[in-house]
Amino acid sequence: MDKLFTCEELADRYSVKIITIYDWIKAGKLKAMKIGRQYRIRKEDILAFEASQNN
Repeated sequence: MDKLFTCEELADRYSVKIITIYDWIKAGKLKAMKIGRQYRIRKEDILAFEASQNN
């Protein structure tokens, strides 16, 4: 099973606030799955997000 990243981990990775990660998810820029009350992001989805930001 792939590692699932939290919004907090991504906020640290991109040096942004957690609310920015939530905004990206709500806007559809970053694909995430909701497990219970928390979002989790797969590594493949992070790579796809990064690739889309470079275009």
